[in-house]
This record gives sequence, structure tokens and C-alpha cells, in this order.
Amino acid sequence: TVNTFLVTFGQFSAGMVDGLFDQALPHTGWRYMLGLGAVPALVMLWGFGRLPESPRWLALQGQAELAQQVLQRYRITDEQAQEELRDIRHSMNQSAANEESANHDPNNKNDNQKDTEMGNGKSPEVDHADPLRSPSPPNNTNNTTASTTPHGSSTFLDDSVSITTQDDEDYHHTHVDNDDDSSFWARFLSMLAHPPTRRALFLGCGLMMVQQFSGINTVMYYAASIYQMSQFDEETAVWLSGFTALALALGVACSIYLVDRTGRRKLVLLSLAAVTVSLLGLGFSFYLARIWSAPVVKAFGTECQAQPTTLVWSGVTEYCYDCTQLPGCGFCNGHCTAGDEKGPFDLNMCPPSSTASVLGDTSTAPEWIYDTCANPAGSLSVFFMVAYLFAFGIGMGGMPWTITSEIYPLRYRSLAVGCSTATNWIGNLVVAATFLSISSPQVLTAYGAFWLYAGVALAGFAWLYTSLPETKGLTLEEIEQLFTRESDRYDRVAFFDNDDDSSSSSGDDQDESDGRDGLSMPRFGRRYDDGDDNDTEA
Repeated sequence: TVNTFLVTFGQFSAGMVDGLFDQALPHTGWRYMLGLGAVPALVMLWGFGRLPESPRWLALQGQAELAQQVLQRYRITDEQAQEELRDIRHSMNQSAANEESANHDPNNKNDNQKDTEMGNGKSPEVDHADPLRSPSPPNNTNNTTASTTPHGSSTFLDDSVSITTQDDEDYHHTHVDNDDDSSFWARFLSMLAHPPTRRALFLGCGLMMVQQFSGINTVMYYAASIYQMSQFDEETAVWLSGFTALALALGVACSIYLVDRTGRRKLVLLSLAAVTVSLLGLGFSFYLARIWSAPVVKAFGTECQAQPTTLVWSGVTEYCYDCTQLPGCGFCNGHCTAGDEKGPFDLNMCPPSSTASVLGDTSTAPEWIYDTCANPAGSLSVFFMVAYLFAFGIGMGGMPWTITSEIYPLRYRSLAVGCSTATNWIGNLVVAATFLSISSPQVLTAYGAFWLYAGVALAGFAWLYTSLPETKGLTLEEIEQLFTRESDRYDRVAFFDNDDDSSSSSGDDQDESDGRDGLSMPRFGRRYDDGDDNDTEA
């Protein structure tokens, strides 16, 4: 979310620079606007050269010492770095346990009783009273102790997790190397074949599509053109586009404060509801700009008389707004005729007073209008534009990125995040490439385009209301379980020791749970049932 805020604040800053260049150099300023974009790009390139790999990725590659060095570099104390490294290791172990349970056959009691092989060749001791507790390492000492392993690497021990370089290497060879050796398509298909990840991926990619197809980057890219469509002159439109970008930055700043207080789900739904209302209002302001402009008494030339009928416009040139939206047409004293910025091509197509204007007699001549008509609803367009950007920033600006960074399991995270990011940029390309076409009078007109985006936002609200879970305060493993269903044939996990009676008893309990109507699924080694049993855990 902070990243999104910095991006939007950068857009505001760029808008201010653009306004200065447009005012100082009206004809050539755009060249400097475009060229100066290389400066922050070069700074970012230099910064990426100094950026280390993430500690989690290093741990996945079996490079615990490098992961610790990175954490010590960017954390205030070494204790914080060690604690975070323990959390990473615990997350890796839990993901491995969940993956193993997913591939476990609940009907095979012998399989249930197999011990997990550890790096030292011994079976882990498991606390049956607390299945969540991880296996305790041999010769465990205090809660947090630095020691040396036989492999010569540092080890940090606590009551639940032991971290060694050798353990990370074992995890890497077991859970990472196979993926690295397989092809991209094999890993991609494996991800799609994993039901919880597939559901999370559908949600993440859908969030990105809703974000883009509700029109945000259309507004950001074409803000100046949109204001010109709303009948503002070019210089005013450039300045307005810069200042209204500040509304998006302020909205994202509010979301930073609210995200852990209100929750992701509430912010997304509130944002989409407000975005829908704002887009409807923005489209309505453009419609008012049309019907409140001067009426066309007579139109000359086929290109200025009418256009093909669209869903929201009859195609007949009825108002000054219609006339100036048509390429090569202008308005003068109630007439719509062909012309350019200097005046009509045929002076006879304008009333005598307008002809006098072209000849230089401005005392009785009305104005030749080629680009923009008078718009009493212009302030209304600005209001709804600012409201739209602020509402978008509160939730849909940063929350899709926050949510997609949380909902994917560790094994598929990089690939799944890549898919959702690609969906975002593909949607960005589609919307940016089509806006000018669909907002033209020949297709949907400007107000029709914004009503289309409003429809997408409304549909996204309805879908996410039923599909988006709340992830505030949940661990990555708990979030993964939100996407697990009984039909996935996941193992109803129970932890067994080598005692035959315990195994038999646990097997009987499992058989009973199989006959219940409620849902029973593994969550961190605990059995969750939706029945009325007293031991059901919320």
C-alpha cells in the first residue's frame, strides 16, 4: 500500500511538472515532459542494482545465512532479524506439512503412521495435546539460543522452530529443486491442479481485472483529454489533471491508516461502491454538458449532420457538444459546419454575423467554437472526478496488491503473483488502448464510456461481496485454508505416534468424522468440524 501511495504521489508530481512545461512552452513542452521520464527510470535502475534478494526467497533456496545477513542489514536489531528468520522457517515448515497432508491418503492407516524423516534420521516428537506445535529439535535449550551445528552453521532455537543451514538445504532439495527442474508449464499446470491455489489465483486475477476495467488508468492517462471533453481549455485541463491526481494519493494514504483497522474486505467493498456512484455521476455530468450546451439549428455536410446511432446517442447532431465532438466540425451561431481551429471552411455555412467574425469585424460576430462549448456542469465533472479518484484510492488502489501478496501459498507464490501482475498490466493495456475509441461519438460517447466502467465496478462489487474473504490478522497458513473445500479430498489431519491403541483410536475418530454432515478439513494439524461437537475450534 505504501508502494501504491508513492506511485500515485509521483503521478501528482509529474502532473505539476507537466503543467509548468505546458504553460512555459505550449508547443514544445511535451518533448521535455517525455524526456525527463528517463531520470527517475535511471535512478530506479541504480537502486535495483543494490537491492538484495528477499530473505524468504533465500531461505527457500537453502541460503539461510544470506537471508540472516539481509535481515540484519534492514532490521533495527539482530534479535528482530533472528525472530523474523524463525517466522520464515516456521512458515516454510508449515507449508511443507500442509502439502504433505494434501497428498496423504486418509484411508491408509499404515500411511498415517509413517514418521516424517528428519535431517538427522530421527522421527520428530509431537505433542498430541497441541498438534500445532512443531517438532522439537534434539538437545533444545533456552527459548532463543545461538549455537553451532555439526555443519558449522549458526542455529537459532526456540520452543517451536529450529533453523539451520542444513535444514534449509534439505527443504530446498525436497520442495524447491523439483520445481526448478521442471518446465514452466509443468509448474503452471501443477498450480492450477491445486484447488486452493486455483481458487486464490482466480480471486487475485479477478481483483486485478476489476481494478483495471473500472477505468482507473483511463482516468489517470487521459485526465487532460477527459477535462477537454468536459469543455475545459487545454491549459486548464492539464493543470486540473495534475491536481486531481492528488485525490488518488490522498485516498491511498487513508487506506494505509485503515487497512489494519477496518480490514481488506471492507475497504475493497466500500471503495467499489463509492467508485460506482462516482462514475455514474461523472457520466451524468458529461451528459449534462451535452444537453445544456447551445442547440444546433442547422448542420452542413454529411460528416457534421449525423453519425451512426449508438447505445446512448441517436447520432443526430443536436447540440454544440455533439458538433465539437465530431472531427473536423465546429459551431457558430447555431450552425454546425466543417472547419478547423481558424474558422469554417465555407463562410456561407455560417450566418452573416459569424462571417463578419471571420472577416475581422468582432463587434457583432459570435464566437467560432471548434474545441469546447460553454459548460455550466464543468464544476460537477471536476467534483465527480476527484470523488472517483479518492474513492478508488481508499480501497481498489492498493488493496488488490496487498491481498494478492497474502492469499497465495508459499510454493506457488512467485508464479501466482506473476500471473496476477500480468493480468493487471494486460487489463491496463486493453483499457488504455480502447478508451479513446469507445468514448468517441461513433461508439459510446464520453458519458457512455463512464457508465460502462460503472457497470464493471458494480458487477465487481457483487462478485467480491460473495467471494472475497477477510484476511486481516491471519497467518499465511490460515489464509490458505480459506480457499480449501471438502471436495478437495484433503486429509483430515490427525497426528499419530507409534502406539497402536492411539492409532486405532484416532482412526476410529476419523471414521466417525467421515460420517458427519459438517465440513472437516485440516488447519495446521487440527481437525475443524462444522458440527455441534464441543471440541470444534473456531
